[in-house]
Parts: sequence; structure tokens; C-alpha cells
Amino acid sequence: MDDKNEAGGVTITVKPPADRLYGRIKGKKLRPRQEWLMAAFLPLVSYPAAPFAITPRETWLEVGFGGGEHAYMLATQNTDVAYIAAEVFENGICSLLSRLAPDDVENPLPPANLRLFTGDARPLIRSLPDAALGKLFLMFPDPWPKARHAKRRFVHPVMLPEIARVLVPGGEWRIASDDPTYQAWTDDVLAAQTLFTVTRAEAARPDGWPPTRYEAKAIAAGRTPIYWSLRKN
Repeated sequence: MDDKNEAGGVTITVKPPADRLYGRIKGKKLRPRQEWLMAAFLPLVSYPAAPFAITPRETWLEVGFGGGEHAYMLATQNTDVAYIAAEVFENGICSLLSRLAPDDVENPLPPANLRLFTGDARPLIRSLPDAALGKLFLMFPDPWPKARHAKRRFVHPVMLPEIARVLVPGGEWRIASDDPTYQAWTDDVLAAQTLFTVTRAEAARPDGWPPTRYEAKAIAAGRTPIYWSLRKN
């Protein structure tokens, strides 16, 4: 059954999204080092079980961190920010863990300001208090291109009020996508809301946005990324 949802004052009839942003969670068989990272190091950096070792000025959340290079760079550059990086795909989780615990470091220590969340991001967001986040990042998400899968897209009319709730006034939500279907969908969803002021850039990544491997693959394949910056009104 369809529900009617308020998205910034505009009523849109949509199918309610399921708590499943992802498809498979396993890819290639993990190597012994990766198995150790998942078993021994991941618990040291898991959110919310492992507390941050700082008193942060803000908390940021990345939904679907992929290979982890974007989350790692921003967390490293902003050591006074508590950074929650969410991902369910095991190989991606291992990729970020490998940055945090390199092979040549005998006793790696968990970073003070970066924690990994390995479940679906939607329930996590709903569990956060009002104005909990300064920034939210959605970098090159799975486009779920089939129409019947549209309800799984993170950019969704039902999610917009919830994201606005957890962002501080003036907080920023960054979105990037190279998929034409997802780009058109995002433009349509954002056009029908008043919760955020939207800035849109095409082809050229805005200043202060770290690159990702997915962006590089998209450009190499001839696809044109679009970048949206949403400021909470």
C-alpha cells in the first residue's frame, strides 16, 4: 500500500522504503589478514559499542563508505569531528580497516575519531537524537535502477524529513552520483521539498570534496558525476 508523506510541505504519494539499502554483503572470499581484521580489529572501532576517544565539536555520518577512502580522508583531516562510517559490504569494510590497521604496524591502535557501523543506515539515523549531525555524506550510492527497487534508494521523499531532523540548523547533506537514473530521481525528489536549500554542480567536483574510487571509475567510463549540497533550512 502506498503512503502519503509530507516532504517539506509537499505531499507525495510514495511506497514506504524498506530498511534495506543494500543487496549482497559478501563478495570475494576474505584473506586471512582480512578475517583477522573483521574478528579482532573491527570490534575496537565498531559504533556504538566502541566509544569515541574525543569530545567532538560535531558528528558526521557517511552512508555507504565503499572503499573507505573518502571517510578516511575526512576523518584524518578533521580530527575534532566524530566520524561514523556506515557500510555493510564485507570487502569494503575490510578496505577501510586495512587503512586503519596496516600490515606493517604490529599493534595498530583504533583512531580516536572514526568508528564503523556495519548495519543499515536508515535505522541508525532514526535512532539518533534531533540535531545530532553536522554533516551527512552519500557518495555514489547503489542506484537501484529498476523501478520496483526505487523504494530502496536512500534519496527518498520519506527519508528527507528524517535527515532534516538529525541535522543541525545549517547542517549539510552531500550527495554524489554518476548514474543517470539516480541523478534524475534525485533532481525530482529534491525539487519537491522545502527542507533544504540545494546547490547542484555537474562534472567538476566542488572544493573540499575528497575524490573516491567510484568517481574515478565513472569518469574513466565516460559518465558525468553530479554533486548536490543540501543545507538544512
